Amino acid sequence: MAVTDVLIPTEVTATALGSWPGTDPVEAARITHGELGDPQLPYLVQLPDRGIGSDAVGRTAAVLVELPVDVQTFGWRLVDRAGADQRRAVSALSTDINVLADVIGAQEQSGAELKVQLCGPWTMAASLYMHYGERALLDQGARRDITESLAAGISGHLARVAAAAPGAQLTLQLDEPEISRVLAGTIPTSSGYRTLRSIGEQEVSWGWDLVLAAAKAAGAAQVILCLPGLQAPVRLALAAGADGIAVALRDQQMQDWEQLAAAVEDGKKVWAGIIGNDHLGGGLPQVSRLVQTVMRPWRSVGLPSRALDALRLTPDGGLAGYPPVTARAVLNRLTDTARALNDVRTQ
Repeated sequence: MAVTDVLIPTEVTATALGSWPGTDPVEAARITHGELGDPQLPYLVQLPDRGIGSDAVGRTAAVLVELPVDVQTFGWRLVDRAGADQRRAVSALSTDINVLADVIGAQEQSGAELKVQLCGPWTMAASLYMHYGERALLDQGARRDITESLAAGISGHLARVAAAAPGAQLTLQLDEPEISRVLAGTIPTSSGYRTLRSIGEQEVSWGWDLVLAAAKAAGAAQVILCLPGLQAPVRLALAAGADGIAVALRDQQMQDWEQLAAAVEDGKKVWAGIIGNDHLGGGLPQVSRLVQTVMRPWRSVGLPSRALDALRLTPDGGLAGYPPVTARAVLNRLTDTARALNDVRTQ
């Protein structure tokens, strides 16, 4: 099925941002696909509890082209040739894709959509280290190499996922938790005595342009940039060609909501993180409270209820830190809230 044959749902839907508790990829895939059936958005699950190579940076390093890495005490490091750490990351990713294919193949009807998530180029540049122990973000050539390698690797990665989920429309979520610090120049050097210089908006846009264009050329129907809640560069992300942004609603001030409103009016998608790990101790909030978490600021910036179909509801972070039963309950609460917001939308 061609990308143009599938329409993005015109209703409020739900998904999660990637990570899941535990170490069993079969169980994780079955649960997330069961809870996030059509019209929700299931995803290729990441299981960081498995250790090295299944973390977010290691997962993304597994798709890089001609840019080998290994793990040191300070993190993932660029090296001359791939070793056991990278092979472990590649193996974990291959296992997850194979499991995904088996779970989808066992379903009576395959889903219309599927999401994959990787770290974006600027979080990778801030998270990978040079051979001498300093972050790659410091070196312009390394920043360029990482961005180009990621752009090249996305093509093969999406092709493998598409083969595992035939006919599914693919959405790529690019996680950029470090982007605000990259732009502000507040990431410390290895010594901790100073910070790395800020990266200008023009270079950041170049990196996003390159990676987003590669994803679209590889068949991604949508690319969503997942941004940190505070000082998220929403305008810059959307100007770079992202189809939408993912943000935690609890961190959004009125001026941030005005940017989100402008994005919605321009036809962009907003993935709204409405459940955080601060709810773990006291239980999950009721659907009615979550609806108001969305609707109060939505109405205050003048957005009409009919525009709620621009929303996808998510947790405001990964679910790997949750007990498995709670992670499953989070998905249930998100889908219930999506249905409630659809009722508001059609009133």
